[in-house]
Amino acid sequence: MEKYGFIGTGNMGSALVKAVSKKVPAENIILNDVDLNKAEKLASQINCKIGSLKETTEFADFIYIGIKPQSIEKLFDEFGPLLRNTNKRIILVSMLAGTEINKIELYAGKKIPVIRIMPNIACSIGEGTTLYTANSEVTKNELKIFADNMEYSGLCIELPEKLINAGSAISGCGPAFMFMMAEALADAGVECGLSRKISYELAAQTISGSGKLIIESGRLPASLKDDVCSPGGTTIEGVFQLENGNFRASVMKAVKASYEKNFKL
Repeated sequence: MEKYGFIGTGNMGSALVKAVSKKVPAENIILNDVDLNKAEKLASQINCKIGSLKETTEFADFIYIGIKPQSIEKLFDEFGPLLRNTNKRIILVSMLAGTEINKIELYAGKKIPVIRIMPNIACSIGEGTTLYTANSEVTKNELKIFADNMEYSGLCIELPEKLINAGSAISGCGPAFMFMMAEALADAGVECGLSRKISYELAAQTISGSGKLIIESGRLPASLKDDVCSPGGTTIEGVFQLENGNFRASVMKAVKASYEKNFKL
């Protein structure tokens, strides 16, 4: 079975480690992080090993890079020569925001298989969305192995690289927008007399259930919205107030701003 290395064990990296560890034996996983305590804590949770960049390169077939894009040059100062000096086939899996595959190839300093992914935070509970694309060096079988071993992270969707940033502005940044929506719904519930606990439960389940209904029904959100809005009723009154406050335009502007930020990283 293939072996997996993870460089960077922050929130997103840790979520994917936990997801992959449900398909890949712990002895086939190695972790690396500049923060040794962080790597050790995660390693103890899934009973895998930790190692240096050299040890990770020598051990793993798939290496996930989960660092901030601003740190790429510093990482490849050491990691690049290791990749160039090995004859072992290694597939890099990059989750660097706004970083195209050709930039990863440039830093690697040689033709190397690269899969670019953009996961989201819900991968930590197996309900995430991971967008992915790959260069021509990655075989169909390797891409299948990657997708199969990401099964427990949630939904995996392959997109052309030119659409990755657009997709991640929704699925990657969207959870933050949903958390804000949940907070706003809960605050309104408290204002109307509900307890904070009940308000959060209602808000969370409402958002979760609505998303599942869109997916499972296959219907357009606008159509489902119309089903809830009885003529002259309470829901359409609330919808009117949201429209009056430019709700949809504000959401679209937020997604567009997040998308455009990718090109400034």
